[in-house]
Amino acid sequence: MDKDRIAGSAKQVKGTVKQAVGKVAGDAKLEAEGKADKIEGQVQNAIGGLKDTLKGK
Repeated sequence: MDKDRIAGSAKQVKGTVKQAVGKVAGDAKLEAEGKADKIEGQVQNAIGGLKDTLKGK
């Protein structure tokens, strides 16, 4: 498993938590940051998956 997949998954979890906390707290900025982190994590995870595919894993 590529390190980008691990880091991407961690960012997705972090983004989900930030988004939920922002929603509960009524903090639109925190919620938006959470969404951005989540999307960034998804992209990084996809890149890691592509690298794994190219390596044949």
